[in-house]
Amino acid sequence: MMDIVYTIWLRNIKRYLRSKSRIVGSLGMPLFFLLVLGFGLNSIVEIHGSKQGYMDFIVPGIIAMTVMFTSVFSGIQVIWDKQFGFLKETLVAPVSRLEIMLGQTLGGATTAFIQGFIILVISIFIGSAHHTTISGFLIASVFMVLIGLSFTAFGIAIASKMEDMHGFQLIMNFVIFPIFGLSGALFPIDSLPRWLQSLTLVDPLTYGVEGIRYGLAGASVINPFMGFVVMAGFTLATVALGTILFRKTGI
Repeated sequence: MMDIVYTIWLRNIKRYLRSKSRIVGSLGMPLFFLLVLGFGLNSIVEIHGSKQGYMDFIVPGIIAMTVMFTSVFSGIQVIWDKQFGFLKETLVAPVSRLEIMLGQTLGGATTAFIQGFIILVISIFIGSAHHTTISGFLIASVFMVLIGLSFTAFGIAIASKMEDMHGFQLIMNFVIFPIFGLSGALFPIDSLPRWLQSLTLVDPLTYGVEGIRYGLAGASVINPFMGFVVMAGFTLATVALGTILFRKTGI
């Protein structure tokens, strides 16, 4: 089983590393948020009850955004493989669809983690997150991996039921932007009205953002253990959903 999963994972990684335009293009929006919002609002926005500047505050949110968007849109690979016949050849091979799905999920999550790590390194060079400890980096990395796995599986689940890449992108934008907007990536959730706080706590990405924030800044609104439990549960749920829907994919 592991040979099949590894082979599909390696295929995704090689495709990613060979596509320099994909790597650079995926960094465009995160860098825009990081540099324009970070530097633009750092001197005028004050985080209530915290000594950190706005730049330090949004870095975890931008990292989570990078991982999530890269993860979700890696699901488009399934539609691409459908249209060019690769998926049909894979599905008729003597391997289980669970192995194929796990390989795709791990491949997408790995590329998403790399993209998020690039943003993390850039943030250190521009003067943010440079006081983070090794244990803090490890905690942030765990949450980045969970975000990558869960949203890659979510993207594959949706892509398994679609044939059109443009339709997939439209649906994903419709779903993903509200998830990102409510996650507290760009604003502190504890300063929101109570009814809006309730919405943010339903958003799984909120727990990922706060987990990364705890790792990089040492403080978060949500207990990091609670965040880990929620993200781990969400990951298991999306992987299970992705597996069920992928098994029903027609050839």
